[in-house]
Amino acid sequence: MKLIRIFSVLCLALLFLNFAAKQETKPTVYTVGDSTVKNGNGDGKGGLWGWGDYIGQFLDTTKVTVSNHALGGTSSRTFQDKGLWLPIYNKLKKGDYVLIQFGHNDDGPLNDNSRARGTIKGIGEETKEIDNMLTGKHEIVHSYGWYIRKIVKEAKSKGAIPVICSPIPRNDWKNGKVPRNNESYGLWAKQIAQQENVTFIELNDKMAIEMEKLGEAKVTGTYFYKRDHTHTSAKGAVLSSSVIINELKQSNNSLKNYILENPKIVLPAKKKVFLIGDSTMADNKNEMAIGWGVAFPTYCDTTRITVINKARGGRSTRTFVSEKLWDAVKNQLEPGNFILIQFGHNDAGAIDKEKFRGSLKGNGDETQEVVRDSLTETVHTFGWYMEKFIREAKEKGAIPIVLSQTPRNEWPNDKVERRADMYGAWSKEAAAKGGAYYIDLNEIVALKYETLGKEKVKAFFPKDHTHTNFEGANLNALSVAESIKKIKECSLKDYIEIPIK
Repeated sequence: MKLIRIFSVLCLALLFLNFAAKQETKPTVYTVGDSTVKNGNGDGKGGLWGWGDYIGQFLDTTKVTVSNHALGGTSSRTFQDKGLWLPIYNKLKKGDYVLIQFGHNDDGPLNDNSRARGTIKGIGEETKEIDNMLTGKHEIVHSYGWYIRKIVKEAKSKGAIPVICSPIPRNDWKNGKVPRNNESYGLWAKQIAQQENVTFIELNDKMAIEMEKLGEAKVTGTYFYKRDHTHTSAKGAVLSSSVIINELKQSNNSLKNYILENPKIVLPAKKKVFLIGDSTMADNKNEMAIGWGVAFPTYCDTTRITVINKARGGRSTRTFVSEKLWDAVKNQLEPGNFILIQFGHNDAGAIDKEKFRGSLKGNGDETQEVVRDSLTETVHTFGWYMEKFIREAKEKGAIPIVLSQTPRNEWPNDKVERRADMYGAWSKEAAAKGGAYYIDLNEIVALKYETLGKEKVKAFFPKDHTHTNFEGANLNALSVAESIKKIKECSLKDYIEIPIK
């Protein structure tokens, strides 16, 4: 029995050693470059991704490892001067690959007290001696080509296989065409690849061609953002990666042996934003009564979040619960979702007759029994229902944001009526009790109305004093977006896009 146990241990040890040996010989694909290869920490902050974050999905990672070492803000010079290349070089082994892409930052100043990252244009041997204003060190600055060549030669010295890519194009358009950099960094990258006899990926021109096939309107806002013409979204990073992969397939580079025949590309899951409330938020299918939730997606990055408007006209906090509308939303909530909660316009209705939608005033625990259709309903306070939404949303891992109700077009004493001491105050108290974010939308919009004046605001309310047309709904939606943007602790702000005026 003892011999059997010893034999089993030896077998396991041999299996482990065999696995470790295979891992040691498994090639690694290193990517080096700037923020278009890896943006930030490579976690998609702000919706920005580099192609180095997605190229691994095109490769058989059971046979090859992908390691993205690019760093935003670096040039071919500073990537090496900062010591970022050295640890890669030290780890390189025969059969590894190094994908190289620089150029976006090489055009900056050679010496300044801000970044000091520029390189001499071209691929020559000329140099310039500087006392670096940023680092305080004496430095010899070389050409762009010299720095690229240095990485290539050092990679080859370790038996690794370098691949040079021209920089991805910027999302700039002229007469329906994307400008190339084939007379500058794209050209110089190609020349070094030819001189060093390594694979060159014409990423700049080939990606520009694909962008032109899609058209400016589709590319902007989907593959790039309007606010940023240099850094790609997740879809843009996948596009860059696919171009590199297609170019590799047509090359003699052995990396093509690891390309998956049918890669399954997984984009980041979209966050969900649920809206619950009444007709002032809902999609009422009525041009004279448009809720602000209809316009709200205009101010969201809908490539990364989905806005789900579950607000319903005529509902109060009470009826949203009693009609099981809340249960339907709650059952869809997942960790990391957001939920915007706004009620009050209908909660002042009758409690025990007509529409049976009124809730008790305040935030207390008092109740009232109401008999309707032979059934007894226990009616709670407005605040009790609001706290229920907040508590149960948080139990599902969602992030609640409470808003006070939109103001009506009523102007006592030439000031917009606030009602801040009622539903606004109770909403705020419920948010504080439940640990939810709070936006005093009533006050924010009222101030905007007063700035615009009665006549201008009157045009927002073609039907009655409560419901807006699209222009009014858009003003309210923008106010919500601006308010969310100001909540530093709330991550939803990262998905809000306010147009530059």
